[in-house]
Amino acid sequence: MSNLKSIAVFFSCILLFLTVFSVVSVYAQKNSRRNSIRVDSLRQRPPLSDTTRNALTDTLVVDSLGGKQDTTQRGEETPDGLKAMVSIVAADSQITEMKTNIVHLYKEARIKYEGFELAADYIRVNQTTNEVFASGLYDHNDKYRGRPVVIFPNETPKAVDSLRYNFDTGNGITHGIFTEVEGGYIQASRVRKNRYNEMSLYRGMYSTCNLPEPHTHFGIQISKGIVTENQIIAGPSYLVIESVPLKFVAIPFGFFPKPDKRSSGFLFPTFGEEFSRGFFMRDIGWYLAFNDYWDSEIRGTLYSKGSYEASILTRYKVNYKFDGGFNMRYANTRNGVEGTPEYRANQDFNVTWNHSQRQEANPGTTFSANVNFGTSSYFQNTAAGASYDYDQLTRNNMSSSISYGKVFADGKVNFTSSLSHRQDMAKGEVFLELPTFSLNVSSFNPFDSKDRVGEQKWYQRITMGYSLQGRNSVTSQESGLFSRETLDKFQNGFQHNIPINLSLNAFKFFQFNTSVNYTERWYLQSIRKRLENSPSGFEEVRDTLPGFNRAYDYSISSGLSTKIYGMYPKIGKMQAMRHVITPSINLNYRPDFSDELYGFYRRFRDAQGNETQYSIFEGGMFGGPGRGRSMGIGFSIDNNLEAKILSKKDTTDGGIKKVPILQGLTFSGNYNFVADSFNLSNINFSGRTAIFNQKINLNFNGTFDPYSFDQATGRRVNRFAIKDGKLARLTNFGLSFDYSFNPEANESRQNGLDSLNNQRANMTPEQQQALSRISSDPNAFVDFNIPWNLAGSFSFQYSNPGNRSNVTATLNVHGDFSLTPKWKVQFNSGYDFRQKEISLTRFSIYRDLHCWDMSFGWVPFGRYQSYNVTIRAKSSILQDLKLTKRNDSFGGF
Repeated sequence: MSNLKSIAVFFSCILLFLTVFSVVSVYAQKNSRRNSIRVDSLRQRPPLSDTTRNALTDTLVVDSLGGKQDTTQRGEETPDGLKAMVSIVAADSQITEMKTNIVHLYKEARIKYEGFELAADYIRVNQTTNEVFASGLYDHNDKYRGRPVVIFPNETPKAVDSLRYNFDTGNGITHGIFTEVEGGYIQASRVRKNRYNEMSLYRGMYSTCNLPEPHTHFGIQISKGIVTENQIIAGPSYLVIESVPLKFVAIPFGFFPKPDKRSSGFLFPTFGEEFSRGFFMRDIGWYLAFNDYWDSEIRGTLYSKGSYEASILTRYKVNYKFDGGFNMRYANTRNGVEGTPEYRANQDFNVTWNHSQRQEANPGTTFSANVNFGTSSYFQNTAAGASYDYDQLTRNNMSSSISYGKVFADGKVNFTSSLSHRQDMAKGEVFLELPTFSLNVSSFNPFDSKDRVGEQKWYQRITMGYSLQGRNSVTSQESGLFSRETLDKFQNGFQHNIPINLSLNAFKFFQFNTSVNYTERWYLQSIRKRLENSPSGFEEVRDTLPGFNRAYDYSISSGLSTKIYGMYPKIGKMQAMRHVITPSINLNYRPDFSDELYGFYRRFRDAQGNETQYSIFEGGMFGGPGRGRSMGIGFSIDNNLEAKILSKKDTTDGGIKKVPILQGLTFSGNYNFVADSFNLSNINFSGRTAIFNQKINLNFNGTFDPYSFDQATGRRVNRFAIKDGKLARLTNFGLSFDYSFNPEANESRQNGLDSLNNQRANMTPEQQQALSRISSDPNAFVDFNIPWNLAGSFSFQYSNPGNRSNVTATLNVHGDFSLTPKWKVQFNSGYDFRQKEISLTRFSIYRDLHCWDMSFGWVPFGRYQSYNVTIRAKSSILQDLKLTKRNDSFGGF
């Protein structure tokens, strides 16, 4: 066993080196036209003859005073032989040697010629040979300042120590160059470039650090190299880690093709050991680069105890139109001890697809997809695809949506349709909607005129609207999802809705609203109930009859609302307190659609001879018209309470701070005059507030039952509870709050996420996935600028519909603190009061290594007890270049 581990470690080191070197070759393939860049660590002074002034007797000196710049322009017809205009600018002085035809420029000098631009503190132009030399200057503190910045035609700006360039031949020599390309950095002592766009490189380094002298980096030192349009030839090259050269891990010679497009290739695996599945070779595969618009990765994983996995990841992107990707994963997992009943194959799969469309690609039309579909046990059996992602391991449901939308008729009509699925992973149930659609017409004033002059009359304020919905859905177990029986269970229907509203100001202080709502439903099936004689007796049978059926209902409602303001006197530091009450009352009426006149209900006599009514649309997509006549009064009261308090810290507005005390405390209910019993509905209430200087946001809601409850029969009694000495009976109550003792941490995190969201369009699919994880996981965002943070949440739920109560309560705490400016510790834990156990607890330690970062994660107990150490480059191009040590007890016994 130890020999196998040694062999795995040895091959891992070799594969790591090959992976890093292949990254460099990919970088070179993508940047064939860049001649780039500096090594400031060389610290080479430019030749004195290049930076000192030649005090010749026939030298013309032009000195600019008062900070003004001198500009000289040479045209096409000058004897210089230059083909275009040359722009020369110097902030300090310009010296021209008449005999040698050489111009010296000092301080913030600039030259422009065709696509070539150069800026430096010293520039020398030889107008006879059409050659330019540029360098910085040493100041009185012996600091080298004003390094040249050069822009070659069709290239990005580059900072160098010094350079020579010939306008006629296009040849140049650059010393101490430095550039950044896609997150990686290349530095070189000297680069020579000719007119054929070929470069020779001497003493170069590819690194992940952007400092002139990389103090913490993982790089490759290249002694000599030649870069052409289609190939790279490298001499002796070796690894450099933490400025320590590893010359024993080197190659003497390398030849790499450099095509202008992506190319297919082998994907190196990772090796390791897992407690339950044994040794593994993970993610070995092949990369397929079909063209510039889409690519694919085919990967596989093998375990020594018989498990295996396979996946296909495909990405596509068309600039300014759309982008997306899909991932199909399959796993055959064997957990447990071989030879025991638990050692059996578990077959799982998971499919994800995301697609987004740019709005400017097709104005007025949208299409998007976000699909996550598969077996419920995939994430648990595969440890979330070997990622050990807490959110994936603890998720209880999956959902998918593919939607299409179009706006037409000048934006007045909006059509949307979607295919969706919801999956309860605990119960193994799947709910499909294939498809659902809606057509909505914006509200309009049918009696108003476009040419109207003056204010609207009362009838011109009448508004109308229209909406159409259609659905086709089914609910099934995972095991029988694709069976014929499931297909026969699909239910469908259409619903039309026409609202008519009128809103007016009444009696100066009141708002009057009246509305008529008409709803019609279309179904392609209905139900009938009957008794069937069987050997065990008469049994109730429910038949589904095909055929078109329509159902309709309507209701009328009118109401008044107003606002009442109250002020309370000054108490201590509280200068004033305002109470805003918003009462509203409405009258509503709906006929009894269970009347035989409508034909929506039928009578059924059961085996005991009891006769009941049932709706032929029972279980329909949009239900059916309600039973019983309703004529009542609906009421609600909303309360807002805020105060003005003296504050010594806040001096704005005269040192008075406005503090909300209670927001949105609402009570609502309805009284039905024509009901046979239980005329008064339950009283619902909800509200929110913030305490401890707005650090804790508290939300609550609940329901009061105004009627008594008979404990003996377990039923409500048509008698008000107040007659039994109780105002009402609390049947439901929920309380939740979240808190943060350092609001700046949440604000910083949100600002960081907003900044990343603005860059989402230019992100790779992996980066977009990481951003989604950061958005949902507070511990995934590490901000070293915030020294500490402590936050948490609490939820409490109480229910008592009758003689049995149920209580659930959970507490979650997360936070972080910085040990030093470069070390940060994060933690996340919680407690389930009902289960009386600690929830998933995690500790993480992060170390900022400038161009790299290191993290240590630890789950000390529970099913997913594990630890891992990760070192990775911050560069996006090297996000797959990481060293991970992981030990876990997933699936252990």
